[in-house]
Amino acid sequence: MAAAGLGATIGPVVVLLSAGVLAVPLFRRLGLGSVLGYFAAGALVGPSAFGLFSDPAAMLHVSELGVVMFLFLIGLELRPQKLWAMRGQIFGLGLAQVAVCIGLLTLVAISAFGLSPVPAFIAGAGFVLSSTAVIMSLLQERGDLASADGQKAVSILLFEDLSIVPLLALVAWLAPEGHGGDGWIGIGLGVAAVGALLLAGRYLIDPFFGLLARARTREVLTAGALLVVLGAALLMEAVGLSMAMGTFLAGVMLSGSSYRHQVEADVEPFKGLLMGLFFLAVGMSLDMRVVIDRWPLLIGLLAAFAVVKAIGIYAVARLFGSRHQPAFRRALMFAQGGEFAFVLYTAAAAGGVIPAGDAALFSTVIILSMALTPLILTIAGHFRGEEKKSLDGVEEARDLRGSVLLIGFGRFGQIAAQLLLSRGVDVSMIENDPDRIREAGRFGFRIFYGDGTRLDTLHHSGAADAEVIMVCVDDRKAANRIVELVKAHFPLARLLVRSYDRIHSIELIRAGVDVEIRETFDAALHMGAEGLRALGCSEERTAEALATIRRLDAERLVAQVQGGVMAGRENLTTRPVPEPLTPPMRVAAEET
Repeated sequence: MAAAGLGATIGPVVVLLSAGVLAVPLFRRLGLGSVLGYFAAGALVGPSAFGLFSDPAAMLHVSELGVVMFLFLIGLELRPQKLWAMRGQIFGLGLAQVAVCIGLLTLVAISAFGLSPVPAFIAGAGFVLSSTAVIMSLLQERGDLASADGQKAVSILLFEDLSIVPLLALVAWLAPEGHGGDGWIGIGLGVAAVGALLLAGRYLIDPFFGLLARARTREVLTAGALLVVLGAALLMEAVGLSMAMGTFLAGVMLSGSSYRHQVEADVEPFKGLLMGLFFLAVGMSLDMRVVIDRWPLLIGLLAAFAVVKAIGIYAVARLFGSRHQPAFRRALMFAQGGEFAFVLYTAAAAGGVIPAGDAALFSTVIILSMALTPLILTIAGHFRGEEKKSLDGVEEARDLRGSVLLIGFGRFGQIAAQLLLSRGVDVSMIENDPDRIREAGRFGFRIFYGDGTRLDTLHHSGAADAEVIMVCVDDRKAANRIVELVKAHFPLARLLVRSYDRIHSIELIRAGVDVEIRETFDAALHMGAEGLRALGCSEERTAEALATIRRLDAERLVAQVQGGVMAGRENLTTRPVPEPLTPPMRVAAEET
C-alpha cells in the first residue's frame, strides 16, 4: 500500500520531468527559447490535452515558489543604495507605463467589446501586470539583465508588482458584500508587513546567518536560506500581498550581507527547477473549453490588449527618452499579462466583482499572451533583421580542467595568453562573444563560450581545479562580479584581474585579489619613457625615472586603499623637480 502511494506521488513528477526535458531542448534548438518549451509541455500533459493532470491550479500554486525564488535572487543583486538610485525609474517610468496602459485597455474593453466599466477595468489592470517570470527569464537568456534597458525593465516590473497592493484593495472595496474600509485595512496591514520585513532584514538576517555559519554545516545554511525565502513569502501572503514582493525585499536586505554568495548558491538550484515547474503549470492551466466556446472574444481580447498595451508602452518609453529600437523591443516584451493577474482575477471573482466565467476568460487570455511572448520576440527579431549572435560552431564550456582559467579573450586576454601558452601552460579560455571565438579559431585558438559572471559557468570552466584565475574582461562591473564569485566559491585559486583604471584597482585590492593590472599603466609608462629617449635622455636616467614613478605610484596606491582617493597626493609629480635632484631638461638633452 505504501509502495502504491509512493508510486502515485512519483508518477506525476516523472511525467513533468519527462515533458520538460523533451520539450525544452527541442524548442531551444528551434530558436524559440525554453519558456515557450515549458508552456507547450504543460499544455500537452494538462487536462485539456492528454489529461495526465486534473488539478493544474494546485500545481500552479506550488510552482509559484519558482517566481518567489527568482525575485529573491534579483533582490540579492540590488543593494538598497542601488534600489534607491532606481527610484526615479520605478516610480516615474513604472508609474507612467502602468497608468497609461490601464487607461487605454479599460477604454478598449468598454468601447470595442462592450464590457461594463468595472469588469473592463479589472480585465485591463490584470493584463497590465506583465509576467515577471517570463520577462526576467528572457532577459537572462539574452544576457540583457545588467544592461541599462534591462535595469529599466526591472524597475517597471517592480512597480507592477507593487501595484497589486492597491489593486487588491480596490477589488475588496468594489465587492458588493465588502466595505470601503476593508481596502484601507488591507493597505495598512500591507504597510505594516513591509515595515516588519525591512526591520527584520536590517537587524536579524545577518546575525541569523552568522549563528548558522558557526555550525559549519552547509545543509543548515541551505535550510536557513529557504527559511528566509519562504518565511518572507508567507508573511506577505498572510496580509494579502505578493509573495514575490516579500522575498524580493528579503533579498535586497540580504544583498549587503557577507553571506550573500553562499545563500545565492544554495537557492539557485531550487529557483531554476521551480521556475520550469511554474511555466509547466501555467501551460497546464490552459482551458481549451474556454478557447473553443468563446474563441472569437478570446482572440479579439488577446489581439486588442496586446497591440494597445504595446502602443502605450512604446509611447511612454519614447517620452522618457528611449530610442526607437529599445522602446520597440520593450513594447514587444511587456505586451502580455502575468502571473499576478491570476491573483487579481481570482480575488475579483471571489468578491463578486466579475463573474466566474469572465475570470476564466481573462485568465486564458493571460496564459496565451505569456506563451506567445517568446515566439513574438523571436519572429520580430528576424523580421527586423536584428543581429543575433549564433552559437553555431562554438563550443560551450563543459568540464574544463586547465591549471589556468582565463576569462575574456579580447585584446588584453589575447596578449596575456601568449606568454602562458609559449611555456606550455594548460590554459582554459572562455569568452562570451561567439564572433570573437570564431575569429580566434581561424588562428588556431580553442576558446570556449561562457559567461564568467555566472557561477555555473565558472564550475563548468574548471574554476574549482584552477591554480590561477585570470580575469581579462573589459567590463568593470563584470570583473567585479567575477571577483566576488571567485573569492566566495574558489578561494584557493590565485586571482589576477585586469583593472579599468586607478579607482577600479583600489576596489579590486579591497576585494582581496592577488594581482591587479591597470590596462593602460605599463603602456603609458612605456610612452613616457620613449618621450625621454626622444629628448636625448640616457637609458640610465630613463630607467631611474621609470623605477621612481613605479615606486611612488605603488606607495600612493597603498595610501589610497587605506585612506581614500585623495591620499598620497604628495607622490604625484605635477611639475619639474628642482635642482639638484634631476638635471634640467636642457642639460638632459645634451647628454649621451
